[in-house]
Amino acid sequence: MDIQTLVAEIAGNDRFQDLTRPTKSLAKNRHYRIWRAGGPVLLKVYGTPARERRESHALDAFAHLEGIPDKIDGDATGEFPWALFVDPGQWNLASLPGSGEAAHRAGRVLRGVHDSDPSRLSNLAHGIDEEWIKVDHASTMRRLERYRRRIGMDADLYAAVASMSPPKASPTAAAHTDPTPEHFVVNEAGAVTLVDWEWATLAPPEWDLSKAVWLLSTRAGPRAAAALQEGYGRALDPIQMDRWTAYHAAMLLVFEAEQQMSDTGAASYAETVDEIRRVVEASGH
Repeated sequence: MDIQTLVAEIAGNDRFQDLTRPTKSLAKNRHYRIWRAGGPVLLKVYGTPARERRESHALDAFAHLEGIPDKIDGDATGEFPWALFVDPGQWNLASLPGSGEAAHRAGRVLRGVHDSDPSRLSNLAHGIDEEWIKVDHASTMRRLERYRRRIGMDADLYAAVASMSPPKASPTAAAHTDPTPEHFVVNEAGAVTLVDWEWATLAPPEWDLSKAVWLLSTRAGPRAAAALQEGYGRALDPIQMDRWTAYHAAMLLVFEAEQQMSDTGAASYAETVDEIRRVVEASGH
């Protein structure tokens, strides 16, 4: 059975729509909206069984929290593991740049995750802790140099970002690790759901908060980023925010270069490289 046959079987006589975003990943997940009589539902077909296992574990751990996807059915035994969710909505924070209220709610959702009992998620002693970040930061900067020319980063800019200190990190907490604006989904009532929990683990709260604030600022503007921090109840120190931004941006560039995600050369990386340049200039490097 192929994926389309599986989706048609799950949908039955109901109409369905492929929502999968384009990607070069060979193990990508696929998403579909199924239009049922009682309202739409969202179908997720996982690229690997491991992804289904990780997300299922995280959703079980956080089911009691605000803003967690509501799973209504699923099957992890077949060739293509899948799960069916209450449709969380048709918009996200990136597509609602003027919605400070939604960004505020997103911050509240993220804070609820960080304040939850981390033992429900994992039996790890440390996870992504400050020492791990120091090691990974150094490794990321070394790999960034390898792809510097491909991504259009000049030697001076690379030297400046590589010389920045790793960001400081608080003790680990339960974390999503990839809270992009697209992962905060919003429905017609304004409720916010944080989706895609496959990479949840223990990490410093600053990891999630800085990534959410940085990407929301670039895609929806500074007011939305400020509203998210207000909902979260904390704003990062500007120096630490710059260090986290440089680290996140470098990781993104390395990942895309290593996966050969670009079809248009350095132009594909220009916005992220510009973000690194902005941070470097602001920090005085």
